Amino acid sequence: MDDPAKLRALLDHAQDKLVVVDETGTYRYANDAVERLLGYAPAEIVGQNTFEFMHPADRDRVRGAFQGLVDCEEPSSETAEYRHRTAGGDWVWLESLMSNNVATDLGGYVVSSRDVTDRKRAEERERRTEARLQQLAANAADVLWMFTGDWSELVFVNEAYERIYGQSIDEVRAEPTSFVEAIHPDDRQRVREYMERNAAGEATDIEYRVNPHRDYRRWVWVKAQPIVEAGEVTHIVGFSRDITDRRRRERQLRVMDNLLRHNLRNDMNVILGHAEIAKEQAGAGVADSMNVILETGEKLLETAAKEREIIDVLVGIDDRERVDLVALLGGVLEAFRSAYPAASVTVTGPDAVDAVALPEFRRALDELLENAAEHADADPEIGIEVRPFADHVEIEIRDNAPPIPGNEFEPLVGKNESDEIYHGTGLGLWLVYWVVDLSDGDIDFDCDGDGNVVTISLPRAHE
Repeated sequence: MDDPAKLRALLDHAQDKLVVVDETGTYRYANDAVERLLGYAPAEIVGQNTFEFMHPADRDRVRGAFQGLVDCEEPSSETAEYRHRTAGGDWVWLESLMSNNVATDLGGYVVSSRDVTDRKRAEERERRTEARLQQLAANAADVLWMFTGDWSELVFVNEAYERIYGQSIDEVRAEPTSFVEAIHPDDRQRVREYMERNAAGEATDIEYRVNPHRDYRRWVWVKAQPIVEAGEVTHIVGFSRDITDRRRRERQLRVMDNLLRHNLRNDMNVILGHAEIAKEQAGAGVADSMNVILETGEKLLETAAKEREIIDVLVGIDDRERVDLVALLGGVLEAFRSAYPAASVTVTGPDAVDAVALPEFRRALDELLENAAEHADADPEIGIEVRPFADHVEIEIRDNAPPIPGNEFEPLVGKNESDEIYHGTGLGLWLVYWVVDLSDGDIDFDCDGDGNVVTISLPRAHE
């Protein structure tokens, strides 16, 4: 455009900040967008040096880039991002396009700038978030990982991998599926099957042995979750947790349990056998004492059997599942009535109600009903009420047995700690407590009046 006045009028209507600077960076012209973006009237900055408005940390870098364009003999341009001071004393991020094409009509170099503050702030937030995530991942005890949906590329894994799996991260980056080589040979096929299920869009949960440098004695629990976009598995994310100590404790419990049961059963059978012989051959006084020995021995064997059930619950914990409490209770009562035909049992409540509990919850019901029947002074009378609420379901069991002693149930509900003086004599209620507790439920005992009232609360299952 030959008319400079018309050119300036056109530039004043532009949304971007447009300025003309001479070779020293002094403003020779500024359009009206300067006031909108920076708060300065154009006349306020014309005649001043642009670099004086820049943040000290950015000034030398931008000055050097501009001077390089001025000195360049070939047509050239460059983009620079920097902070520019506003009339209010704040800083605005600008992205400026500079070129060495001199606009003779305007008396200098035209520089167009736009406000990129929002983008720069978003980038800074993203950098801070990424840095925090990197720090968390670097200090996490678990292995955190991400692969592409077909397992062909390792996207991310933290440093815990090398410690737990005994394999370098570089090796897995070079060959993503090489992590299978760090898995016990007997577990590899199962892991490959789970990988195929992940690639098909299924979340998985698996435990296996890793780390050949430790003879595969390290156990990990691995949960994997596919990320699906537009119906396609794009990535698979997950974690691997070292559960070696847990597996070791489970094994120790099993070994001790087996030894205890074996030795106790064998030794008690010997004691009971000899007590029976002594009873038959001795007089009435000795026979009475032998009866005490026999009864005590039988109770001890029952305790050992109960201990076995508790070990099964604590070691072989299954995932909680949806269960129809009314249907489950019906199955329990069918077996109970067959074992205790003299017992009178009434049930009130809905025809069906779903809760969330361990599969072993049936054992808790069995134990409470058997206790009520075994300890009743007369024919057992048991009342059961199932009460559904918005977020939980209650099962109340009433009986006519003598009140349960406080030292049997108070340690369970936290009223008193079990110790050498204050403790229960059996394991049955502990079995009930642990099944309920591991089902994320609560149990309450009311044993002050005639009979006992035991109330169990379980989370309610929803659609």
